Amino acid sequence: MTAPMSLGLHLLLGIAGGIAVGGGVIALFVVLDIIPRLAQLTSSYDKVHWYEGAMVGGSLLGTVSDFWNWKMAAGPLIELGVGLFNGIFIGMLAAALTEVLNVLPILAKRLHMTHLLLGLLMAMVCGKVAGSLFDFFVYQQ
Repeated sequence: MTAPMSLGLHLLLGIAGGIAVGGGVIALFVVLDIIPRLAQLTSSYDKVHWYEGAMVGGSLLGTVSDFWNWKMAAGPLIELGVGLFNGIFIGMLAAALTEVLNVLPILAKRLHMTHLLLGLLMAMVCGKVAGSLFDFFVYQQ
């Protein structure tokens, strides 16, 4: 039987894991050039430091709330707003990744499906929506 790990080792492993995951997420945002691209699209490049601060603050708040298992009683309208913002973020992240990697044009060209590109895109969107609804209504219950 092995001896239990000390508290210091737990803290060290937790901090190291958090730095590794956080570094990976930040590297993804830097490679995808998300913040400068959004600032360029919205003509608000002078506020790019606010965007960066919001990302850091949001990730810190999200980590702390997940770590301490915070719960918040909110009405359906607030939940709808949070879900909407989460969906917008995930959609923009997926769009940025697709734009950087040129996944869809390359896939359509290799499969000789360039004339069906819109259908391929709609199939991906419908699959994502169906999977999300299944997770929310069936898997979570």
